Amino acid sequence: MNTSDKKLIIFTRFPEPGKVKTRLVPALGIEGAAAIHRRMAEHTVEKVICLQSAGTARIQVAYTGSDEKCMRNWLGNDIEYSMQGAGDLGARMLIAFQQAFESQSRKVVIIGTDCPALTAQVIEQAFEALDAYDLVLGPAFDGGYYLIGLREPVPALFQAIEWGTPSVLKQTLDRADQHNISFTLLEELHDIDRPEDLSLWKQIYLNQIQPRNKISVIIPALNEAMHIGKAITSAASGSGCEVIVVDGGSHDDTVTVAQSMGAVVFKNRAGRAHQMNYGANHATGGILLFLHADTTLPAYYDLLVRDAVNQVGIVAGAFALHVDDDGAAMRFIERMANLRSRHLQMPYGDQALFLRKNIFRQTGGFPEMPIMEDFELIRRLRYKGQIATLSSRVTTSGRRWRKLGVFRTWLLNQFIVAAYYAGVSPDQLAWWYRHPGKWFRRNKTGA
Repeated sequence: MNTSDKKLIIFTRFPEPGKVKTRLVPALGIEGAAAIHRRMAEHTVEKVICLQSAGTARIQVAYTGSDEKCMRNWLGNDIEYSMQGAGDLGARMLIAFQQAFESQSRKVVIIGTDCPALTAQVIEQAFEALDAYDLVLGPAFDGGYYLIGLREPVPALFQAIEWGTPSVLKQTLDRADQHNISFTLLEELHDIDRPEDLSLWKQIYLNQIQPRNKISVIIPALNEAMHIGKAITSAASGSGCEVIVVDGGSHDDTVTVAQSMGAVVFKNRAGRAHQMNYGANHATGGILLFLHADTTLPAYYDLLVRDAVNQVGIVAGAFALHVDDDGAAMRFIERMANLRSRHLQMPYGDQALFLRKNIFRQTGGFPEMPIMEDFELIRRLRYKGQIATLSSRVTTSGRRWRKLGVFRTWLLNQFIVAAYYAGVSPDQLAWWYRHPGKWFRRNKTGA
């Protein structure tokens, strides 16, 4: 039997946020669920493309959610593409089998993209098993199957099956028995469908991280012993990440806390822009993420960041903002900040800015100003491409808002941005920012 007699069909969907891996959304958010779906599909293609190059089988991607041009741009031009048929999963798989056999294939195997432990060797075993059996199945630990292979279409195997339930495999085997279909089972593997499955993906994913995708989380700090522990813990939760703290001369236990938690600590002169640039110069990762010492990153932030910076047209990104404070006024501030970030592509530094190191260097890094350094960097980056704001949120301390008051803090922030546009010196802006009480009294806006 030659290559044209065997076909491997990969069932997948274009990774549109909110449309894929929805059971993972509570743990990852819509972008995170889409990111993991995207990477698992790429992982699957990378694992099995050798079957085609070796002449073992033709590979076809059966897709939904987009068009062939988008699919080719995503997964490449070296494989065939076809849109999935109508109906439930069973109906769509039956159509794919029927079309493959009509095109003179004699052995056909269908797989999904949510079984990262699946290898080319397992698929070769499936094709070999079809020499002796009518049906081969790869059972999943959740009660479904990650692979199905046939040597002729059998409609009964796809009808009246409760798809998406733990009884899929059992019902399929019952149908095989009822219709005298000989079958064999491959080794049992894990699917990644639920939040509790993510630890398995993380183990596999960690081994795939290349140096250019290592993330360096850079935290500038000054007297932040009370807060920096949470920031470091959140940053250290990522796979393939290093945590760098640049201390600006703290008089408290900031350095001791950071070192005890495994962060790489540098001591340098104070100044947030200078500290972040210093950290970037000593970073070993190809991706830089700048995190305030009183801010924590969301779970699986590393997946989200890598997915964002690997997308065409995106030069940098940030997370949505959540302030650790109660009250309707603070929720309003968050909404306004997130609308600004998404629609004007102007996130601020407390939203954990991230970008590739080479782009950071090309842009000149943070301008060494006493204030507005993040604002100015983003302004420069917007000329290079899109600034993405992810829906997953960082959580930042509300201490400044509590100290000055929500309305006064918001008013001062808006005034400083407007004054910066008007050409007021950064030194003057920094003085106003650090002495808000005097600014309010001078401008008669205080209570």
